[in-house]
Amino acid sequence: MSAFNLSSKQLRRAANLRERIDRLEKQLGAMLTPASEASVKAAAKLVKPPKRKRKMSKAARAKQSERMKKRWAKVKAAGKKSL
Repeated sequence: MSAFNLSSKQLRRAANLRERIDRLEKQLGAMLTPASEASVKAAAKLVKPPKRKRKMSKAARAKQSERMKKRWAKVKAAGKKSL
């Protein structure tokens, strides 16, 4: 639909909508732009660093394995199918 074919009421409504869109875009820009250095630091605190993967040493792994083998041997000796 062309702007030339609109009535004055439709043109006024379109102008009002355009003004409202402009105001909302301005508000959104103000929300997304940091206001000060303090707000940048506060936002940085909200971001959590990635969690590090825990690594088990060979000795610790061997101890764990030995414990689990003893545990399952005990369970099997008792005749249980599950813990």
